[in-house]
Amino acid sequence: MNKQVLVSVDRGETRVALLEANDNDSGSTAGRRKAKAKDPAAGYRVAELYLERRGNRSIVGNIYKGKVDNVLAGLEAAFVDIGLDKNGFLHVDEIVLPGVETPRRGRGGGKDGRKGITDLLKPGQEVVVQVVKDPLKTKGARLSMELTIAGRYMVYAPTGEGVGVSKRLEDKERERLRKEARSLDLRGGGAIIRTAAHGAKRADFEREILYLDRLHSVLVERVKEAAAPALVFQEADLSVRVVRDVFSADFQRAVVDDPKQHQRLTSFFTRTAPELVDRVELWENPKESLFEAYGVEEVIDGVMSKRVDLQSGGYLMIDYAEALTVIDVNSGSFTGKGKSARLEDTILRTNMEAAEAVVNELRLRDIGGIIVIDFIDMARARNRDAVLKTLRKALAEDRTKTYTAEISKLGLVEMTRQNVTEGVREVMSRPCPTCDGEGIIRSEETIAIDFERRLREIAAKTRKKAIEAYLVRMNPRVSSQFTGDGARVLRQLEEETGKTFHFEGSEGLPLDHFEVLMEGTCEQVEERAVPFKEGDEVLVQIVEPHMYEVDDAVAKIDGYIISVVGGGAYVGEKHLVRIEEAGRTAATAQLVDVRPQTDGASDDLDSGSRRRGRRGGRRRSRATA
Repeated sequence: MNKQVLVSVDRGETRVALLEANDNDSGSTAGRRKAKAKDPAAGYRVAELYLERRGNRSIVGNIYKGKVDNVLAGLEAAFVDIGLDKNGFLHVDEIVLPGVETPRRGRGGGKDGRKGITDLLKPGQEVVVQVVKDPLKTKGARLSMELTIAGRYMVYAPTGEGVGVSKRLEDKERERLRKEARSLDLRGGGAIIRTAAHGAKRADFEREILYLDRLHSVLVERVKEAAAPALVFQEADLSVRVVRDVFSADFQRAVVDDPKQHQRLTSFFTRTAPELVDRVELWENPKESLFEAYGVEEVIDGVMSKRVDLQSGGYLMIDYAEALTVIDVNSGSFTGKGKSARLEDTILRTNMEAAEAVVNELRLRDIGGIIVIDFIDMARARNRDAVLKTLRKALAEDRTKTYTAEISKLGLVEMTRQNVTEGVREVMSRPCPTCDGEGIIRSEETIAIDFERRLREIAAKTRKKAIEAYLVRMNPRVSSQFTGDGARVLRQLEEETGKTFHFEGSEGLPLDHFEVLMEGTCEQVEERAVPFKEGDEVLVQIVEPHMYEVDDAVAKIDGYIISVVGGGAYVGEKHLVRIEEAGRTAATAQLVDVRPQTDGASDDLDSGSRRRGRRGGRRRSRATA
């Protein structure tokens, strides 16, 4: 499969996109060249996305000299201070000590003579660890004492032994690579030959093992000199890391839009794979950015959406939770093809298309952890097997480790996908400050009912007879629950409590804002609470027709309703009106000038020239009415 890598570098972040050729667009070489002249992305789709911010680089692969902070025998793990905000997590399975047989999970020290984790590590002990998983949400980094240094063709493990070959390669190529690496001098360590080593020769391995061994020697010297906690080895940045890991003979080219980064990549390939240097190109089109030309920007915008539309008319809904990610498959507008279409066939086609789309989204969004896919229920077992086969075939292209269970009778597929770094969605977003990431907030009606209880409690606790009324500040959308429908709720509340309540507030207030601004006699509170007096002139925007009088209209200022006589023909326009009659929750006004306001000062609601100031009064916010 032909592939391309795009690298876009900005001041604040580096973005990398992996493009794969569409199966149905393979065509001839001449056809692809013709399409390329018109559209550089023709015949390709965005398969994977990676983002890295300047101040928030991934630390996977970094090696630290840390200090053990705590050892927990019950968890068979230790927490290690590596100089970050949160301590790293080191499980007993990841402990490697020269000449010491370490226990495995669930086999702590005891009857079999093996040492427990409390025998291996002590608080305050200095250890050299490598990050294998970024800190995610509330969890610290996952650590390992089995160090590895990644190269172009192999991963060198100084404390390992023997040579392993990637299982993603074909059996014939794996056997050839084993022969090439036979009797290779690994400097007392071990190595894993990578998928990118497809076609590599023995000379390539010999050249690279020398380079990786030199890096290890530098690492050892830094460990001796550093005082824990300290970073002693930093993994390459995103662009070099991705290109190093994926770029092979299958790739048509790597396109970079930054000259400095282009130089870094060409320098890297000159050392590791000189035959690929010519495939690294510099994007030099000043009229269009690299990601826009290849349609990547649109794909990046799409990963923020929960809904993913399918070509047939069906769609996926992706819901994220702390424990797992749930993907629901829906048929949507797809009802089958032709008059003879059957329900089972329609369901099968939707599920088959959804299986491929699910894998695409897992790779694009880099979704990890437990994943549950809710396919549409299928009556036939052979159809369920066909969908699962399609899903696993698509997952074969995924470089991240996955495990997929069988489809249950309910049509559910449970799977896991290795979660190493934050996905694109997590890097680009943050939890909503209003709902705190829950995705829902309490409705205005719910908040109003709660506030009604609080008003009753306040009235009941007030023993002073002089306190007859209250001025309460809250969001107008909440206070309208009291004043709407003829103020039925407000009148009932006042009858029950024997108190009078006035409201003020603006749309800028949080929905759950509640504050008693003033208490006193009815006259005192009303003097401040009622926003207008008879004769006041104010600029308003007429927002809707009157419910009962067809010739009239309604304007609203922070929840205060102004009925504009004769304003029915001016809905959506701004006009100066004169208050004829003002009440606690509503007023009646006449148009002063029926011509729309067009000057720059017309954006203010209040008419500064004729609005009367009053002792003890307040000014409404100047938000659009």
